[in-house]
Amino acid sequence: MDEEKKLIEFYKKYADENGIKLNPDEKIVRMIVKGILRNKEKYGENYCPCRRVSGNKEADKPNICPCAYHMDEIKKDGHCHCLLFVKKDE
Repeated sequence: MDEEKKLIEFYKKYADENGIKLNPDEKIVRMIVKGILRNKEKYGENYCPCRRVSGNKEADKPNICPCAYHMDEIKKDGHCHCLLFVKKDE
């Protein structure tokens, strides 16, 4: 299994375990995951592509996907900033 598929499976499992879901639009999910993998290649971590990376590992730690902000964003807007995760249908 390639890195993109492994990461998608990880995020699906994470979403299921946390009462949210992965965006049902597979094209968006693949685009976001490719951005995460580019960040991993460039910075050494799975930083969310929608977050600014400063290069300071400690300061950037909350931006590792799933970032520290995603649950609040889902509660407020129905999705996280980058659209990887969305609110589970009621």
